[in-house]
Amino acid sequence: MQVLLVEDDVSIAEPLVDGLARYGFTVHWVCTGDAALDAPRGDMVLLDLGLPDMDGIDVCRELRQDSDVPIIMLTARGTEADRVVGLELGADDYLAKPFSLRELVARIRAVTRRSRMAAAPARHAVPAAIPTAVSAGHALPAGHGVRAGHTVRARHAAPAGHAVPAGVSASGGAGGGAAARPALVTAMPETPGMRGASGAAPQIVGDLRIDRRTRQVHVAGRPVNLAPKEFDVLALLAEDPGAVCSRQQILGTVWDPNFYGPTKTLDVHIAALRRKLGDARRIETLRCVGFRLVVAPGYETRADKVS
Repeated sequence: MQVLLVEDDVSIAEPLVDGLARYGFTVHWVCTGDAALDAPRGDMVLLDLGLPDMDGIDVCRELRQDSDVPIIMLTARGTEADRVVGLELGADDYLAKPFSLRELVARIRAVTRRSRMAAAPARHAVPAAIPTAVSAGHALPAGHGVRAGHTVRARHAAPAGHAVPAGVSASGGAGGGAAARPALVTAMPETPGMRGASGAAPQIVGDLRIDRRTRQVHVAGRPVNLAPKEFDVLALLAEDPGAVCSRQQILGTVWDPNFYGPTKTLDVHIAALRRKLGDARRIETLRCVGFRLVVAPGYETRADKVS
């Protein structure tokens, strides 16, 4: 697939070009709106709104005047008004920065599927005047017409992607016959707050108590209400108190291994953690390196006993 990337920030564009190439996309990168309007459209346009020569909204409007190529807007403007304007001017999707490469690829594929389905002619449609219901995979004999009002009943065939219960064949019969399809299982990604959570004892770091199983945090016996990402950042730092975690390590573990975009979001979460924990010195910043969880002198680090 040919992708036109319109992005003036080199620190975002270069990793995106490399990352999308790993997924099989061929990326043509331009830095300005004028260059985007002169470039080949390709199969997909990834459009940043904050361009140096013209607003990305104007680029989207002009692209839509002579092309129906799918457009996904990539921008730091995350307000509802910006999203509505972009979508109403013809964008097919809107992705606010920061974002992960996996989410971007998933959105590219989803928009591509929708575009192809909209372009494909309707096939095998049953006339609206003849209310019929034909079961999946059930073929009518050649030359056999369906009378108006006649219903061909389904045989309880399982829809595509649905698991068939154990002991029930794919054709709907119980017991023998075709073997039942296995149940579909989706693995959930593991976050630092989930690692070792099953049956694990709460961790004690000084007067800080972290319970990964219940995702609860207490400071000196006082409960602290943390957002999900805040808890995951704290849990990652607490895996080795005193050791330094680099910014990229935290972003790659808590957010996404292929995280692209401003790292300011990490600073916002660290600031919120310091405020909620009641002492900014609990999390130390090592300039140009990362962060670490500080254990105050006289305190110990241990796993609490499960009563």
